[in-house]
Amino acid sequence: MNPCKDDPEVFSQDIIARARKLNSSLLADAMDGANTMSYDISPVAQGYQMVGAAVTVSMKPGDNLFLHEAIYKGAPGYVLVADGKGHTKNAYMGELMAVAAEALGLEGIVIDGLVRDCSDLQKLDLPIFAKGFVPNGPYKEGPGQLNSPVSCGGVFVQPGDLIVGDDDGVTVVPKHMIEAVFQKAEKKQAYEEKRLKEIAAFKEDRRNGRSERTIEPSWLKEKIKPFL
Repeated sequence: MNPCKDDPEVFSQDIIARARKLNSSLLADAMDGANTMSYDISPVAQGYQMVGAAVTVSMKPGDNLFLHEAIYKGAPGYVLVADGKGHTKNAYMGELMAVAAEALGLEGIVIDGLVRDCSDLQKLDLPIFAKGFVPNGPYKEGPGQLNSPVSCGGVFVQPGDLIVGDDDGVTVVPKHMIEAVFQKAEKKQAYEEKRLKEIAAFKEDRRNGRSERTIEPSWLKEKIKPFL
């Protein structure tokens, strides 16, 4: 088993800036719901946005030896995606490892498994996504693998894929699809912003005693017609 391969390239500032203007839901919609991690991969603390290039680690269930190795190789621009096989008996990470990851500048950590030291992790300036919490610690025996394709939260992740996480969860954009997905997501974002303005105008009309305006979306009549 090859223990380590070269890290992928970090993304340009343009890609990072465009991703930060979007969110996990818009990107998921742009891929028709594909590449969205399962609901139980959720943020340890609310209010963070995580954007970066995936570096990956695969671990034996309940064993975090290679997660240590991955964290201490961490650097800005990267999100560490850890395949913990969905194991729910042992925590893969706690405060010490998370503080080290924060100090090294990682953009975030996603673990298909459990963590611990909940209140301490919530205080960090580091987005962390996991399946939940358990007090029981891990083993450190190996084996494992760095920067190979992994499965995390039911999604196939390759090193260098774009990882975007927020309060709704985590979406993975395959690196070869980034521009096409961005264009679709930005188009939907523009539509949603237009709709919000229409609804705000409707509310203002109602407040002023006017009722001529409608807020029914243009697509609804045709979609609902076969069922009426």
